[in-house]
Amino acid sequence: MSNARLIDVHTPRQPEGIVLVLHGGASRGTRAMVSPTQLSVLRMVPVARRIAHAGRSRLAVHRLLNSHRGWDASTTPVMDVAWALGRVAERHGDLPVALVGHSLGGRAALLGGVEPGVHSIVALNPWVQTTDRVRLGDTRVLFVHGTDDRIARPERSLQLARRLSESGRVGYVAVPGGRHAMLRHGRTFERYAAEFVTATLLGTPARSRPVREVLDGASWAEA
Repeated sequence: MSNARLIDVHTPRQPEGIVLVLHGGASRGTRAMVSPTQLSVLRMVPVARRIAHAGRSRLAVHRLLNSHRGWDASTTPVMDVAWALGRVAERHGDLPVALVGHSLGGRAALLGGVEPGVHSIVALNPWVQTTDRVRLGDTRVLFVHGTDDRIARPERSLQLARRLSESGRVGYVAVPGGRHAMLRHGRTFERYAAEFVTATLLGTPARSRPVREVLDGASWAEA
C-alpha cells in the first residue's frame, strides 16, 4: 500500500481531463517522509493553481505528495505516479491525463508517462539521467528549462528531449536566466505549463509563441 497522498486543487463536477502535478525534492535521510510545507512541494502550488484557473470547470487538478523524499530503487516517484493514476481514474473515470512535474517530479512524469491514459507531459527544469530511456509514443511532451539551472543541468534535459523526439512529439523551450527553483521567471514556467496542458487536453489555443511553436511541431524554442 502506497504512503503517497493526493491533494485536491480543483475538482469540477464533470471534468473533461485530469492533471497530476508532481513535486521534486532531494533525499533527506533514509525514506524521509514528504512534508506538505517543504519548499519543493510549495513550488508547485502556484503551478497547480495556474492550471486550475486555465482549465476552469473542465479540468480536475490534483497535487501528488510522494511516499518519501528523493529517489531510490525500492519506491520511486514513478511508482507513486502509477498509484495516483489509479486513484484519479477511480474517482473521475477514463479521462485523458496530463502529468506536470518539476525537478525529480519532471523525471517521474517522463518515466511514468508510459502509463495508460497519459496524454501529455510537462517537465519543468527536470532532473534527469543520461541513461534514462522511455518510449512515449503519441504522448505530447514539453520540456521547459531555465538556462541558469545549476542543479538540474539543462544540457541533460535537452539531450533527453532530442532522443525522445526521434520517436515522439517532443518540444523543448529554453528560459533565458531561469534557475532551478523557478522563482525567477516563475510566471513564465506556470504559463507555459498551463497553456500546454489546456491545449493538449482541451484543444484550447496557446497564446505564448514558444508553446504555439512546440504544438505546431517545433523541437526547440526560446522564451
